[in-house]
Amino acid sequence: MTIDIILDLGTFLISVLCGFVFIPLTLNFCKTKGLYDIPNQRKLHHKLIPRLGGITFIPSMVIAALIAIFTLDNDPALQQRVPLNLWSILFFFSLTIIYVVGIIDDLVGLGAKVKFAAQVAAAVLMPVAGLSVNNLYGFCGIYDIPLYIGIPLTVFVIVFISNAINLIDGIDGLAAGLSFIALIGFFYGYAHQGLNSYCIIISGLAGVLIPYLYFNILGKAEKNRKIFMGDSGSLTLGFILGFLFVKFTMVNGEAMPYNPQRMLLAYSLLIVPVFDVVRVILHRLHYHAPLFKADKSHIHHKLMRAGCTMHQALAVIITISLAYLALNFALYSLMGVTAIIVTDVALYTLFNIALNSKIKTVNA
Repeated sequence: MTIDIILDLGTFLISVLCGFVFIPLTLNFCKTKGLYDIPNQRKLHHKLIPRLGGITFIPSMVIAALIAIFTLDNDPALQQRVPLNLWSILFFFSLTIIYVVGIIDDLVGLGAKVKFAAQVAAAVLMPVAGLSVNNLYGFCGIYDIPLYIGIPLTVFVIVFISNAINLIDGIDGLAAGLSFIALIGFFYGYAHQGLNSYCIIISGLAGVLIPYLYFNILGKAEKNRKIFMGDSGSLTLGFILGFLFVKFTMVNGEAMPYNPQRMLLAYSLLIVPVFDVVRVILHRLHYHAPLFKADKSHIHHKLMRAGCTMHQALAVIITISLAYLALNFALYSLMGVTAIIVTDVALYTLFNIALNSKIKTVNA
């Protein structure tokens, strides 16, 4: 266990260092090439800001993991740390698809349908590797799920979570902040299961978010120190979180036995982005608006219309995410998974009703 802690912490710190090296290099590259996110009526920023921050995520994660493994790991059985099997090969291949598509979109722009097709193609490879949703832990009375349902459900879950992170990336620090919380939660869960290879991946990804958050929130655009993650970052984060969700909730013999607390943790870590995208989809359907056309109906937009500054909106949403996590585990001893989810939906609905009322008051 001591070696595991040193390895994971080393991966995290090396990734932090990589981020503080790679992000300034990316900023300078974007300035030289004129690669900026252009302000428009929908966006909240008013200055030219580079949006290739996410391009640093995967290199930082991989470099940090490899350096930590080869310098800090005393176990000669490297395969125990990073198993070279079908799922790991297909996972990194799928991740590469998402990463490259995100970079292309940040550089030249891609249509929503093209990005969606790439997400589906990447997600389809996960069931091929043996990864699938196979148990709902009693949600709506459903437990075991047959493979013919689990495969399409797995693709749906991964694509849905990937888009949820992508769509909530609307203000400084939000997608990265929520993802960091989720990664820390998943790290705890995987460490508790003794699955350190996943902890290494999580540590490497979480580490680079620290320098990204520094430049994204505190960086000044006029000094060329501010950066956005772009789709190369948000799609990558979302895909990895979707993968971690499915893997963590999958019942797999003695390695991952049936335990409703695993589903509760994974679900609770992603409540805010998932609930937000569901509400936005319902909102667009209600008003017959295009599902793939960006608008200002997300929770951060509503909080700012209610009078919050960008940083206040960020603080409110992060607080909501942490509060849901604490609430759900407090409720676990009192009610089942279905009742907890119904309670969460009810509370989120009440919050949005109150927020809508506040917006009307402010705009009256």
